Amino acid sequence: MRYIVGYIANERGHDAVALASTLAARSGAQLDLTMVLPPPHMPAARVPAEPGYDELIAEQAEEWLKEGLALVPAPVAATASIRYAESFAEGLIQEAEEEQAGLIVIGAGRHGLLGRYSIGSVASALLHSSPVPVALAPRGYQSHPGLGRISCAVGTRAGADNLLATVVDAARRHEVPLRLISLVAVGTKGPPEHGTDLDQARAHAQAVLDEAAARLPAEHEVGVEVAHGERIEDAVETLHWRDDELLVIGSSRLAQHHRLFLGSTANKILRSLPVPMVVVPRNYSPSGGDGTGPETIG
Repeated sequence: MRYIVGYIANERGHDAVALASTLAARSGAQLDLTMVLPPPHMPAARVPAEPGYDELIAEQAEEWLKEGLALVPAPVAATASIRYAESFAEGLIQEAEEEQAGLIVIGAGRHGLLGRYSIGSVASALLHSSPVPVALAPRGYQSHPGLGRISCAVGTRAGADNLLATVVDAARRHEVPLRLISLVAVGTKGPPEHGTDLDQARAHAQAVLDEAAARLPAEHEVGVEVAHGERIEDAVETLHWRDDELLVIGSSRLAQHHRLFLGSTANKILRSLPVPMVVVPRNYSPSGGDGTGPETIG
């Protein structure tokens, strides 16, 4: 199993390595730190295409990758590679497809007094086109010896079977508790509507909980929480989050089959989320759908 780490020689690259190392710590996954450079026929803007320029850039990238590899804690295995592509996101997707990787990991910056996520152009491109799950590491993320809990956001609509299979598979292999969460934005509606929304959320979450419990060993810890607030962001902030936790969500229904599309609810969650997030493509299966594909999320 391989994880493609989108590496840049800055804090975001370091955050990505820290998250990937945490996810691989107990799974035996190998990290592939990948730097994406423009093709040789595409000189950087305002930089003269002098003889040997491309070679100098490649040499510098190799030095940066060595520094990135030094950030990977033992005993996690890691290699490094340079990929030439028209864009950073395109290069990471190509690498993931060729290596049959189970995950792409990148750093997603945060801003503001509370340090929330901000999605840049690379993250946005991946979250709208990747065929494999994408993990986002918040700024300043510190590596852990492994995950301590996996949470999964479950909506009230049907059709999330593949997402549930993915998180159940990950929780089983990591041997960590699984928490299913349902987020409800009650807005300014009156009490009757509040009750209806929350009752529906609780009923659906309980049904998902029962299904997850049936797929896990009897002794495996699995629970459910329904959080509500005036906005989705408020609901997220009412939950307790562990430092070594991971939130998994499904792609928007607007996504093409086996592709990602970050929906409006996921964007709202990101505004208040203090832990890493993994977005799983629509109709994605941890076994590739036929039992032969790559595993994912550890």
